[in-house]
Amino acid sequence: MPSQPTRAEPNLANDAWEALLTAHAVVMKQFAAEDIWTDVSMREYDVLYTLSKDAEPLRLTELNRHVLLSQPALSRLVDRLAERGLVSRRADPADGRGVRLSLTEAGRTVQREIGRRHARGVARAMTARLTRGELAQLETICRKLAWANDKDEVSIS
Repeated sequence: MPSQPTRAEPNLANDAWEALLTAHAVVMKQFAAEDIWTDVSMREYDVLYTLSKDAEPLRLTELNRHVLLSQPALSRLVDRLAERGLVSRRADPADGRGVRLSLTEAGRTVQREIGRRHARGVARAMTARLTRGELAQLETICRKLAWANDKDEVSIS
């Protein structure tokens, strides 16, 4: 069976990237418009969610790998969450200069409450547009991109 003509690789890669960014912007605006962000902002929730996924407390640099904020902005946001009693800081036993971050019980409660509502919104948005097979493909593709970047296998110039 003859193969279909394809666009040049750089154009295809850039078009795919643009489509990914556009899709992200569209669904994030939809999520931001939901009436669930009363106790914490979406950015604050992102930090709480990231901390909830790890059994062990994280260093700020580890947290920063998973949150789309600059290190100084993340540090200020963590300060605010700690002041509100949602995040705790503990000295890093492996490095006296370092600090480990984890959720407090109050932070865990807020994350779960908002997380349940947010998960329903995510499921609604994703299943309204994608079939079960497409969702599986999307997950595979995104994990592949994230894994490659986490493993420093992708060189960006």
